[in-house]
Amino acid sequence: MSIGAAAKASGVSAKMIRHYESIGLLPRAERSNGNYRLYAAQDVHNLRFIQRARSLGFPLEAIRELLALWRNRQRSSAQVKKLAMTHVAGLEAKIAEMQEMAAALRHLARNCHGDDRPDCPILEGLASGKAPNEASCH
Repeated sequence: MSIGAAAKASGVSAKMIRHYESIGLLPRAERSNGNYRLYAAQDVHNLRFIQRARSLGFPLEAIRELLALWRNRQRSSAQVKKLAMTHVAGLEAKIAEMQEMAAALRHLARNCHGDDRPDCPILEGLASGKAPNEASCH
């Protein structure tokens, strides 16, 4: 099938398919006599795997490892689980960081009158470079 058909079947854009090929995440496609890329059902299956892993936030290098494990029938599930749990820990750290950011902004916004006056604790807090509980809020 053509790159357009592979893109439609997998949900991965043609541009991303070419990118995945260029970085070796996806094997180079066979070429037609007219030098068009040709994809098989297995390529579409690989693209769907990559797309699902991306939707779960895995970085490309982790996806490369997951693909290798997926293709290796001699793998242990412990290897896959370790990779997944490492990613979960990273996601949880990002979530905690984002929750702290939200709390900081919430604190600054609570101290803002939100009226026509120019005084703005949010801007003062950002300009001070201090943590929100250290910034002077009016």
